[in-house]
Amino acid sequence: MAERSSSGRILAMILVGLGAFLLVIAILVPTYTVGQLKKTPLDLEVTTVAEGTGDILNSRQLLAGNAQVDRDVPIVAQRFVTVEDPSDADTMTLQAGQTVRRLDMQGDTGLVSAIIDRVTIDRETSMPISKDDNPDRVSTVQVNADAPPVEIEVREGLQYKFPFDVKQESYPYYDINARQTFPIDFVGEEEINGMAVYHFRQEIGPIDLSKADREVPTYKLSLPASTWGVGEGDEPITMTRWYNNTRDLWVDPITGVVVKGQEQQDQYYARQADRPEVTVLNVTLPFDEETIEYQIGQAKDGQDTLALFGRTLPIILGILGAILLIAGFVLGLRGGGTRRPATASDGPAPEGPATTTVGPAHSAETQHDYTDDRTEVIPRQTDPNEQQRDWTTDRTQEIPRTDLRKPPTQE
Repeated sequence: MAERSSSGRILAMILVGLGAFLLVIAILVPTYTVGQLKKTPLDLEVTTVAEGTGDILNSRQLLAGNAQVDRDVPIVAQRFVTVEDPSDADTMTLQAGQTVRRLDMQGDTGLVSAIIDRVTIDRETSMPISKDDNPDRVSTVQVNADAPPVEIEVREGLQYKFPFDVKQESYPYYDINARQTFPIDFVGEEEINGMAVYHFRQEIGPIDLSKADREVPTYKLSLPASTWGVGEGDEPITMTRWYNNTRDLWVDPITGVVVKGQEQQDQYYARQADRPEVTVLNVTLPFDEETIEYQIGQAKDGQDTLALFGRTLPIILGILGAILLIAGFVLGLRGGGTRRPATASDGPAPEGPATTTVGPAHSAETQHDYTDDRTEVIPRQTDPNEQQRDWTTDRTQEIPRTDLRKPPTQE
């Protein structure tokens, strides 16, 4: 009996210890693990495609002496983002290759622009790292394949991703064309393909691109008036390329993934910013449906992971821990209670002398031994001619018969 009680107490302690351990893990998982998950993954690899129809300057015709603008041209903008070195637990370097092409022309003739952008960001805030914080940080832009990348000394603002837990407020946002940071403002809550998103909008321009990037010679051109189509003769007229953009972004508020993006670009040559003269590019480029679905999938994967470790797993661990604690306490209380009386299934009583009292009627009663807590059987009265049971040994002994018809033998 003592062996059973001891094993019950051990099991109770095991259950209580395991239950307490699960409760501690249930507390630590959302406080520690979720914080580690709210970082941009190092295996990030995203391709976005935006398509539209617009007006574009024919560069071939311009070189031939005619500023011809082609109308209703199919245009596609592609961007491929990968993670490069240097990257570590806290920072990561993103490289984005961006191209704009007109689809009515093949090969290099259809290429409108190409940019390779590299920037080192904080994995939690998604903001660029300054040289003061990390001397090894990267921030360069390359627009000419024949020239090396140009380093950007000061760079601030979001660009390819928002931080986790997006707020309904304005954020600084970097524009690669203007090489400047402008606020992008919260517009409202919307829904795209069943997903709740935050809508942000940024208004830019007009920006003098010749000042934004002095390495591009076509941002300021001197051509004859006849070529520009603004007059007669060969008198040179210098025009500057101006840039306007209305950028709309729809962002998952939990993960910061940009579910949908759209740009309404307007670039033109002019002698004054507010008086456009020759269209360079006028097009609206929204993400295509395939890109939107892919981005929604990325956002949902991030949401599911955060929900698993932030809510589902802690709840399951907490419930299991509480159940094991209760079971352990109940088992411990039962194990420490009064022992049950012995039954026939516990086996025969131990052998040994029993205390009896013999009365005048030649009957023998057993004395209850409370130290052993066992019940003994009281023998019934016996006839001299019947067998007398010896209860001390639990064996039957023969009592010799006496012949009452004969007198006792005298010795």
